[in-house]
Amino acid sequence: MPLVTDPIRLAEGSLAPDFTLPDQDGHPFRLSSTRGSKTIVYFYGEAGTPACTSQACDFRDNSAVFAAAGYRVIGISRDAPAVNAGFARTQRLPQVILSDPTREVHGLYGTYGEKLLYGRPVAGVIRATFVLDEGGRIDQALYNVKATGHVSMLLKRLKLSPAS
Repeated sequence: MPLVTDPIRLAEGSLAPDFTLPDQDGHPFRLSSTRGSKTIVYFYGEAGTPACTSQACDFRDNSAVFAAAGYRVIGISRDAPAVNAGFARTQRLPQVILSDPTREVHGLYGTYGEKLLYGRPVAGVIRATFVLDEGGRIDQALYNVKATGHVSMLLKRLKLSPAS
């Protein structure tokens, strides 16, 4: 897939693009299967890197808070299902982790393109989180989020108390 220098940005209130991707166990997971529950979909760069591990573990540590508020949490990376399976197992992640090695879904959500890394333009994953309502509409579209503190910021935006 060519570099997208000006990726799309999904608008709040729009229907989240549906997709099917393999989960960490290699089973197909369709986003529309989450209809009827609120859903948080987050895109991250690479399993096992310090920032991505920190972010995934923050979601893990607050999984009961999100579940009590009716949210399902789904992570998406370009890693292969086997890599995601090891990541989920090692970090004891309760959230579904999906694999998008072709970046097709990243393209639908505007989460791959040119970004600045240490002041230099590079192609890569644009860390983003989408909060979906029960009907699959985007309540919040958060692009270029920081891994550290992101879950805390998200909890505040959703008016939820973090796990203690």
